[in-house]
Amino acid sequence: MSGAETARYYHRGFFATYSLCTPTVKHMTRLRALKTIGLAFCIALLVGSAARAQMPLPSAKPPDGTTLFKQQCATCHTTNLSDPVRQGPSLFKIVGRSAGKVDGFRYSGGFTEANFVWDDARLDAYLANPQAVIPGSNMAYRQAKSETRAAIIAYLKELN
Repeated sequence: MSGAETARYYHRGFFATYSLCTPTVKHMTRLRALKTIGLAFCIALLVGSAARAQMPLPSAKPPDGTTLFKQQCATCHTTNLSDPVRQGPSLFKIVGRSAGKVDGFRYSGGFTEANFVWDDARLDAYLANPQAVIPGSNMAYRQAKSETRAAIIAYLKELN
């Protein structure tokens, strides 16, 4: 017998040498392999059926205009006239107001030449790209998502 065909079994000082080529050892090796493959297949079926059986998650509710304003605008702007002026002017009653005309706020150079009234379309364009609407504007914020801009504008209109 060569070393590849025999194995040695040790247990508390007792050892035995046995052949790996006997029909019993080959049969037991096959049974162990089949048991492992069968167990893996059952686990795969269980995981697959559990994944299909999960309840679908509700779709994420988009944040409302109030939340978006607080997250994205309130750092620089207020929504009432009683709070102190921040980096930007108060946006209280901005819809329908002349651009660059809030008392107590020093606007950038571009606003001195602005000759329009804020409406939905102007606010939407301004939130998308402030420098395109009013060259020389100091506002660095840009919002690419039209849904987000619409929600913020809807909130600003509620303040009127």
